[in-house]
Amino acid sequence: MVWNFRNDLPIYSQLVDKIKLAIVSGALPPGARLASVRELAAEAGVNPNTMQRALQELEREEMVYSQRTSGRFVTEDGAVIERAKRRLAEEQIRGFLEGMAGLGYQKQEILSLLTDGTIEIHENEVME
Repeated sequence: MVWNFRNDLPIYSQLVDKIKLAIVSGALPPGARLASVRELAAEAGVNPNTMQRALQELEREEMVYSQRTSGRFVTEDGAVIERAKRRLAEEQIRGFLEGMAGLGYQKQEILSLLTDGTIEIHENEVME
């Protein structure tokens, strides 16, 4: 995983978002074992306590679970993953709509831009 951090959000929150994105995108598949807190913290370049806090939040959200002697694993509950994916999609759409409103576009104009076929989106552009 690439760990790029911004200054406008707490690091642990960005860690939660990054790991959650890896789960909903399938980069971390259901049932996958996560690296240890220390390994993840070293990889991300953060304090282990910060990583621990992020993983505890992901457990609270049921995105990951702990097995006492085996470590942490990605949830195998497809409904939990789909709900998280939906929430992330809604956040992206909200951000897009706010940006378009900032440009002065109204709802119908935005819909028209999206559906009139003048903007081409190629499969490989969507996946990047």
